[in-house]
Amino acid sequence: MSLSKFSSAFALTCAATAALLAPAVAFAQEAAPAAAAAAAPALTMDKGDNTWMLVSSALVLLMTIPGLALFYGGLVRAKNMLSVLMQVFMITAVVALIWVTYGYSLAFTDGGSLNSFVGGFSKAFLAGVNTTSLVETFSKGVAIPEYTFIVFQMTFACITPGLIVGAFAERIKFSAVMLFVVLWVTFIYFPMAHMVWFWGGPSSYTSPAGLIFSYGAIDFAGGTVVHINAGIAGLVGAIMLGKRTGYKKEIMAPHSMTLTMVGASLLWVGWFGFNAGSNLEANSYASLAFINTFVATAAAAVSWCIVETLTRGKASMLGGASGAVAGLVAITPAAGFAGPMGSIVLGLIVSPVCYFFVDVVKNKFNYDDSLDVFGVHCVGGIIGALGTGILVNPALGGAGIVDYSTADFAASYAGTATQVLNQAKGVLTTLLWSGIGSAILYKIVDVVIGLRVTVEAEREGLDLSTHGEAAYHSS
Repeated sequence: MSLSKFSSAFALTCAATAALLAPAVAFAQEAAPAAAAAAAPALTMDKGDNTWMLVSSALVLLMTIPGLALFYGGLVRAKNMLSVLMQVFMITAVVALIWVTYGYSLAFTDGGSLNSFVGGFSKAFLAGVNTTSLVETFSKGVAIPEYTFIVFQMTFACITPGLIVGAFAERIKFSAVMLFVVLWVTFIYFPMAHMVWFWGGPSSYTSPAGLIFSYGAIDFAGGTVVHINAGIAGLVGAIMLGKRTGYKKEIMAPHSMTLTMVGASLLWVGWFGFNAGSNLEANSYASLAFINTFVATAAAAVSWCIVETLTRGKASMLGGASGAVAGLVAITPAAGFAGPMGSIVLGLIVSPVCYFFVDVVKNKFNYDDSLDVFGVHCVGGIIGALGTGILVNPALGGAGIVDYSTADFAASYAGTATQVLNQAKGVLTTLLWSGIGSAILYKIVDVVIGLRVTVEAEREGLDLSTHGEAAYHSS
């Protein structure tokens, strides 16, 4: 498709998107204001908390570029290396701009009558945000600069759609990826972030919250918002695009396990910002999330290699890296809730389950999830989300669930059955919202500009056919 045709199609799609959003905006603006929250104390900002959050934001960006880009890039064939790097890199750039334009507002403001599902546009273009604006953390009266919170959450918004591209790598149009991401973050990610993470804060805990938060489901750093959300979207995309040309007939081995190992290592390092940073403060709960991220990942890497040794006779670098990522995914929702020993158990459990989906289920149902986004991120995210409901129990070394309705904000636990049911409701809502919504968006993109490259372009490799350059040159 020519640039002019793509520009016209993109403009039409954006216009249609605005038309779809307009009634919801008007409806939200006409809705009665929420009940007044309890009187809030004066907010105070600690420079140590702010420093930690800025460092965490940089660490999460490191996870995406270059971490995720190299991890995925090493797993594809050499002729498609740059295509994956380009997709992840440009997703980061585009989503960052969308986030400050209207994404932050849709995720973290009151949406009026639509507040269970999405926020409003009161902070579109960061209206009202300045250097004096503060956002309350999880401690009453403690805050960080709003700009810091915006940047931290922006890195989450950037990496989540980047995860999806691994499911349909080596066969999708670059223009289709970018258009899909614009639509996906607007209609899937921002509402999901709102449903899981939007609430009044400890000083206004009676204020209306997002749907999944209101279930009583807990998600410390994004098991639902990031991993299940992206994982199910990836599976839907892999199925709708169809299998790569030559799938199961030609060798499609990773071209550089060296780069994949580098990428996986950067993911592990960056994930400390992802998980421990989600505490929003540099206190003991950040330390808990930090150590849990360390040991759960180590346990999952060991567990995957043990399973490979037992089933194939050899442990592989690919297995070690895959296990580490599975462990990182699983501990994400539980990072600030589980104890270290519980986190190790979670890591030991998640790898065999993910391995089963990657090695058995994918072959059984014959779908081409190129880099196992569903098998690792969605499945690992589900294990982590449900496991969080168990491991948060103080009797198992967990931190308990903070009850903001009490005067002293004491930690409590409603019981395994109750909490796991709350977690399951959050998981199911995420699967339905992202699964169905993503299918609709893929179809829209396919009708507007088409999803797949031609067979000729796929044979040549997306590096040359799409971007006109190669990752490697022979001397």
